[in-house]
Amino acid sequence: MPGKIRIGTRRSTLAMWQARLVAELLEKGGLATEIVGIETRGDRVLDVAIAKIGDKGVFTGELEDQLRTGDIDIAVHSAKDLPSELSPGFELIGFSCREKANDVFVSRRSGCDLDNTEVRLRVGSSSVRRRAFLRRYYPHLEIVDMRGNLQTRMGKMQAGVCDFLVLAWAGVRRMGLERFIVRELKTDLFVPPVGQGTLAVEASIHLDPKKMSRVRLCVNHPATETVILAERAFLKTLKGGCSIPAFAHAVIEKDRLFLTGGLISLDGKELIRECRYALPQESLSLGKSVAEQVLERGGRRLLEEIRLELKDNKDG
Repeated sequence: MPGKIRIGTRRSTLAMWQARLVAELLEKGGLATEIVGIETRGDRVLDVAIAKIGDKGVFTGELEDQLRTGDIDIAVHSAKDLPSELSPGFELIGFSCREKANDVFVSRRSGCDLDNTEVRLRVGSSSVRRRAFLRRYYPHLEIVDMRGNLQTRMGKMQAGVCDFLVLAWAGVRRMGLERFIVRELKTDLFVPPVGQGTLAVEASIHLDPKKMSRVRLCVNHPATETVILAERAFLKTLKGGCSIPAFAHAVIEKDRLFLTGGLISLDGKELIRECRYALPQESLSLGKSVAEQVLERGGRRLLEEIRLELKDNKDG
């Protein structure tokens, strides 16, 4: 029997909730657990956009340091926060059952009409993807930069910094805040980022194989793993990250895997989207082929333009 599983996580309320979910799955499988809270660079730097502090390991670096030393056995992440390629020596060993991947508008105010172009309403988000989609589909809304964990952003909205927030449905649900949802955005229009709605369990390749096997058996949801691997293969081929407004969403429909992936310009005016089917066992090749098609249809040029614009904004 493997010993106690030490679970590393960020310290935010949402991250701790997610770690407890993984702990419950492990304990149902007969494993003892301990949760270890760790502060990451992304948690410390809250006054600068992710795109300006660099997206490589912003929310994962410190957790990987402790995986490397063996101070923790596994790390629990929101799958959407992971870089497209892990650092050498680490692997993803499981994904929790995916919840809804949709983004939602939330508000503490009643009577605000999102579609009223006559009233100047403010929406908070720091995600480059969400901001690009907002500019495309809700150009009449004023976008306010909004960093911080979910509770911090909700507090800023309550204080009047903005009228609405755009958040992931899964995070809102996990924190019991569904009553503030005023609109659920369809995934075929406001396409989610890679991995939204599921948790990823990361481990060092040097973790005791018995522990690794038991953790995977307790946590991994095979159907979710199939769709997330397709999405991550897309992002890896695109060479995108948290600072690039890329999107990908895969689902299994009647024993076939369907992937939508693409790229949107920062101003929301240009959208490149590709959709394809494949067999579930072809998830990696599907993600790669969709990304290659996006790149061929103008994605290479658009990526270069996005990176130049982000660099100018960072330097400025």
